[in-house]
Amino acid sequence: MGRTKKIGLAGGFKSRYGATLRKRFVEVTTESRRRHRCPQCNRLGVRRQSVGIWNCRKCGFTFTGGAYRPSTKLGVTAKRAAKGPSEI
Repeated sequence: MGRTKKIGLAGGFKSRYGATLRKRFVEVTTESRRRHRCPQCNRLGVRRQSVGIWNCRKCGFTFTGGAYRPSTKLGVTAKRAAKGPSEI
């Protein structure tokens, strides 16, 4: 019998829920659990406290962001729009 790939975090689901949902689950959980760069001190210390709340363990900076990522595409676009056109 051949060997199978390691499933990772979705191993507890076994063969339930379908391959696509298990892959998406692994992608989302690994992204939310890894350390991110702090917008204030620029170090890899930001971790997720709860849904949308992020905290830097190095400098103690707490800020809001996406549910699974500290910054979302929509948030970056909104920040750019709020900044206004750059002066030449």
